[in-house]
Amino acid sequence: MEWWKTATIYQVYPRSFQDSNGDGIGDLPGIRSRLQYIRDLGFDCIWLSPFYKSPMKDFGYDVADYCSVDPIFGTLKDFDQLLEDTHRLGMKLIIDLVPNHTSDQHPWFKESRSSRDNPRRDWYVWRDPRADGSPPNNWQAYFGGPSWTLDAKTGQYYLHQFLPEQPDLNWRNPAVRSAMYEAMRFWLDKGVDGFRIDVLWLLVEDALFRDEPDNPQYKPGEIDRFRHIHIYQEDQLETREIVQEMRSVLDEYPGHRVMVGEIYLPYHQLMPYYGTAEKPGCHLPFNFHLIFRGLHNWSADNIRVIVEEYEASLPPFATPNWVLGNHDQHRLATRIGHAQARVAAMMLFTLRGSPTWYYGDEIGMVDGVIPPDKVQDPAALRQKDSAGEHGLDPGRDPERTPMQWTGHAFAGFSTLAPWLPVTADYPERNVEAQDADPESMLTLVRTLLVVRKGTPPLLEGGYQTYKAPEGVFAYLRGGEVLVALNFTSQPKALLLPGGEVLLSTHLDRYGRTGQTLELRPNEGVVVRL
Repeated sequence: MEWWKTATIYQVYPRSFQDSNGDGIGDLPGIRSRLQYIRDLGFDCIWLSPFYKSPMKDFGYDVADYCSVDPIFGTLKDFDQLLEDTHRLGMKLIIDLVPNHTSDQHPWFKESRSSRDNPRRDWYVWRDPRADGSPPNNWQAYFGGPSWTLDAKTGQYYLHQFLPEQPDLNWRNPAVRSAMYEAMRFWLDKGVDGFRIDVLWLLVEDALFRDEPDNPQYKPGEIDRFRHIHIYQEDQLETREIVQEMRSVLDEYPGHRVMVGEIYLPYHQLMPYYGTAEKPGCHLPFNFHLIFRGLHNWSADNIRVIVEEYEASLPPFATPNWVLGNHDQHRLATRIGHAQARVAAMMLFTLRGSPTWYYGDEIGMVDGVIPPDKVQDPAALRQKDSAGEHGLDPGRDPERTPMQWTGHAFAGFSTLAPWLPVTADYPERNVEAQDADPESMLTLVRTLLVVRKGTPPLLEGGYQTYKAPEGVFAYLRGGEVLVALNFTSQPKALLLPGGEVLLSTHLDRYGRTGQTLELRPNEGVVVRL
């Protein structure tokens, strides 16, 4: 079986994982120094958020050179050593690719905006103003305001779905595709095991640049992007052709290189990104429904529906995947509390397919409180002004705070005050303290991964919902292993044919069980029937 079909993926946000040189910013040598920690946790693969050369207007998601390392993170040699050590420890390494847009400081864009007849003009999306000088259409950016900025020198607007400093590439131009595929080959030649593709569903826009319809559900105060229904700015049919081209680049290389796609779409729109058995596309189009439909309504019935709908939607050849958090979403423990975060972890690692985990969630890190003078996130800094733009309050800083390694100064992340404040609970909530606690969240995650790898039905078995009382979500894997999750603060019981308890989220019981499984409040249990 290909490695990625059952792999557990650990996301590292490089700025916040480990600082090695005392400048308050995490870096590649710092990550390299913590590889053994990730390996000992039991993860199979590491995903690195961007570390490319960048002006850091959006902390690396504004790329100025796709084939380099920004000096704040280290050097290409540092990356090579990190990759070598990751492989030596038996893990895979995938890296972020940001193909939808570049930095406005990228040489391509500098050329593109220099004149209307520059050979790279058509590498980006340029349009004339409307007759009154306003933007070409009503499209709105994720970080507030129109998706268009006027270039005074050439008299045209350029498209940017995020910051004005992040101009969108024109993926209808074959030269752009070729250049990006060569950037992919640069890293694949080095030996990376694949890519997580940023905002994959946004690569192509409507060729006629039509106005988007109003969103009747829009509420005042929400970000400008929510004003419209995005039938022209997202998920165009040509995008799926590009996904298949990207897949063909990966397939040029041995070792089952993998493509993970950031795609925030309903299931019926998400599934085509897998491609077909004959013309495969993205190996793992991210399934964010546990975050957006689940964590807002964390109940057994709702989660069961989400899982059943997903399983029913998947093509026969497709591998499912599950996500509970990332660098753009509030922390798991903040959303549902520490007790249910343990239940959620058991679910994530026992559902079918390949789960992705966000750094620090294994110790139950919570959102940090960021004082106004410490805010870094550009989405949060673009606060409401007289033009009606809205920032994403409180932004994405709270879930990006430094990893809490120890109870010492700056949580062992750095010897200097870090780029974001360390969350206040670090003296008690840290790796060092939880490593010594046999019932900690860290111990639970580590044990879950041991049980997962040692229980073949959890890796290869099919999924089947199991009848359970209200407030409990239960399912079978391979018909042999039962997972029962109590989403309530009340004791629950369900019938089963007897079996052996392999693990409880309370980490305090194992062994034979009778025909009634008693679940304590907020408890999850894995039983071999």
